[in-house]
Amino acid sequence: MSATTSPTTPSTRMHGATRLSFPHLVRSEWIKLRSIRSTFWCYAILVVVTIGMAALVGANTNSGGQDLPTDIANGTFVNANTVGVLLSSLVVGVLGVLIITGEYGTGQVRSTFTADPRRTGVILAKATVLALTTFVVSAVATWVGVLISLPLLAGNGVEPEIGNPSVFLPILGSSVFLTLLALLAYGIGLLVRSSAGGIAITLGLLLVVPTVLALMSGLMNVEWPTNIATFLPDMAGAQLYAYSYDGQSATDGGVVLNGWGGFGVLAGEVLVVGALALTVARGRDV
Repeated sequence: MSATTSPTTPSTRMHGATRLSFPHLVRSEWIKLRSIRSTFWCYAILVVVTIGMAALVGANTNSGGQDLPTDIANGTFVNANTVGVLLSSLVVGVLGVLIITGEYGTGQVRSTFTADPRRTGVILAKATVLALTTFVVSAVATWVGVLISLPLLAGNGVEPEIGNPSVFLPILGSSVFLTLLALLAYGIGLLVRSSAGGIAITLGLLLVVPTVLALMSGLMNVEWPTNIATFLPDMAGAQLYAYSYDGQSATDGGVVLNGWGGFGVLAGEVLVVGALALTVARGRDV
């Protein structure tokens, strides 16, 4: 009996030893993420834009020498610390594409998929590293901007209630939005396997499509293009960091999303694109 089982035992042990666990895959992807120069520059731009815009708006806000009402002060404070999100979204969109298409371009993806033949683990590990890093970098930069802009705004008569959920949640939501957007771009990049194509699609969704729909709505004098635009990634995600003023309500009769609705739409888009990209990546050749 021992003679028949001994030949298979080493093979079984070797197979178990060579299979990488998910934590090991995450560690490997973290090392690769740190070694890419585009990662450093993208995150550096995000930090500079986030902190710089908060300081710039905080220093140049003019209340006319009078203390603003609390609701106006809260909204001004949130806007000051989220004004850089639009530019940062373009940066994380590019990064989300490059983190996967760069490996296809250099051929390194073959080694990546060899380490995890099923591909699911390494694709999810890369997404995990991208999401955690983007959220942490964005959150740290945002709250540094908060600490800088707070005294600047106070000197101009803007004294917000920083502990108020209506102030705290939108500021936190800006980092959640950038994280989800990075994951959406990652899924797009995994689908097309091309840096140029992935960046073009991502920036098109953020810049071109909303502009075209706005022009259509204005020229045709109809609401349906605006309603469609409400569900685009940038418009839906903008609800995550939008401040709701007291008594604010929709008056145009169009589709309106609140913070949770915007989160649900954007998260759903990330899941759909991610699931499609994962299915395609597992079924095709490298």
